[in-house]
Amino acid sequence: MRTVLPFAVTLALFVSSGAADPVATAPVFSVVELALEGPTCGPADAPARDVTLTATFRHESGDPAYTVHGFWDGDGRGGVRGNVFKVRFCPTVAGRWTVEAVASNHRALAGQRRGAVVVATPSDHPGFWMPDPDSPDGRWYRRSDGSHPYIVGNTHYTFLSRMTRDGPRAGGRSIADDVKANAACFTKLRFGVHGGRYTNPDAKPYIDDRGRPTDDGDFSHRPNPAWFHERVDAAVAAAYACDLVADIILSGPDTRDARSAVRAGKNGGDPTPYLRTMAARYGAYPNVWFCLVNEWDIKNPTYSAKEVTRLGALLRRFLPYPTPVSIHGEPGDWKTDLCTRPPWHDHVILQGKIRRLDQSADRIARNVARGGGVPVINDELGYEGAGDRFTRDDVIEGHLGAFLGGGYGTTGYKPGSKTGHYFWGGFTPREHTAAPHLGWLRKVIDDEMAFWTMRPVAPGKRLFAGVPGSARAMASTDGREMVLGTREPAKGLVALLPAGTWRIVRYDVIAMRRKVLAEQARGRFTFAAPASRAVLFHFKNAGRT
Repeated sequence: MRTVLPFAVTLALFVSSGAADPVATAPVFSVVELALEGPTCGPADAPARDVTLTATFRHESGDPAYTVHGFWDGDGRGGVRGNVFKVRFCPTVAGRWTVEAVASNHRALAGQRRGAVVVATPSDHPGFWMPDPDSPDGRWYRRSDGSHPYIVGNTHYTFLSRMTRDGPRAGGRSIADDVKANAACFTKLRFGVHGGRYTNPDAKPYIDDRGRPTDDGDFSHRPNPAWFHERVDAAVAAAYACDLVADIILSGPDTRDARSAVRAGKNGGDPTPYLRTMAARYGAYPNVWFCLVNEWDIKNPTYSAKEVTRLGALLRRFLPYPTPVSIHGEPGDWKTDLCTRPPWHDHVILQGKIRRLDQSADRIARNVARGGGVPVINDELGYEGAGDRFTRDDVIEGHLGAFLGGGYGTTGYKPGSKTGHYFWGGFTPREHTAAPHLGWLRKVIDDEMAFWTMRPVAPGKRLFAGVPGSARAMASTDGREMVLGTREPAKGLVALLPAGTWRIVRYDVIAMRRKVLAEQARGRFTFAAPASRAVLFHFKNAGRT
């Protein structure tokens, strides 16, 4: 189980008029929630469209400063009628932060809470995710604190509805329980904000023009505070507590209603209120990523590349923090016409179900440049189960390949079409049997390897000799560390070690076994690959002579 962060996720602050006094003390990279009193709105109103709100928080040193957007939250407790508006802010450095300005097109909100103070205390939270410009080709993510956790993802497209093909989810597991279970094996969880194919008869994400709850994303300019308060907030907060990435799909996955949110047909095709609300509600969380649309180019409604780049740029306008943003498309390579200057996306999402280590590595490797020199994650690398006929070992091999290609992968459990964990949640490693192996691999990478210094290299004759054609390798830019992955047994492999002494360790990911092959190897080192589909060899220079 990953470490649960030892401080509060959200601090609800109803600030008194004594604005010059500190109103809260909060750790750096926590989420501070400031509540304001605005116009009373109900189901027949559209405050996400009609009421704008921003608050600027400035550090005592003068820099940094962040302007965050606000959102209507009903009565503040999940009720759909009320006058509670909120802003969420994340302090990124320790010290005093002052609400420098509050702007709104509604007189009751404009200027309210100006002068309020938040005192941020030091914390060990790793902070936001952002591409590391110092990593080879810009291919790896780092955190605000400079750390580089390796990413392995899972998928629960519609788990927020708590519904399955046969009705309500059995067993009583909550949204937070599902999130916590995922954190034991994974770094990231993909999910949509909609019920999609498995809608809840009693809870809906939007409100129609007659004030009735609806699943129709064309009404995205009227988000239902009950749904987002009780479900999406719960998932994001639980993921934050486990430091699990909450990768939020804003439109999708595959029904017209769910895919229409960024089309916003009932608001004249203007998704501004929806994107502004999603950025305001979740953009201050260091663990949140946004995926604009799932399969943007192959399902109804589809979106053009021009529409995608417009949506991406619009969402970026509302995000003051380095929140990861991208989009998920058809199987194959990233479409280069999605690339803009300045870029709206900070990573490439692929869809490609791949069993073989070499094919998985090559797909990742060639898409770093296609995306403009950004990290690449194959978010449909392999769903275990009868639905796609992927075995446990298929999934494991594909994910080792993603690593060796210099990127990341995401899995899911799919016992049948549109069924199982990958749609309705309920993660358990008893069914998704690849998960513990992927968690083991992730921990090995995190604990043993400075992978963020590496890029893919041809094994060739410079680093290795006699390796199978399906093997793939990476090496650090300083020549002091390298990895080799194999999927088939082979004897007489040779590592052509540069000067110095080298420590060599073999990891069989299928068997979850680690073996030290040498502590002080030099020159030509001969070794063998065992009969396993996912073996990782790690070579680290222990010193030069």
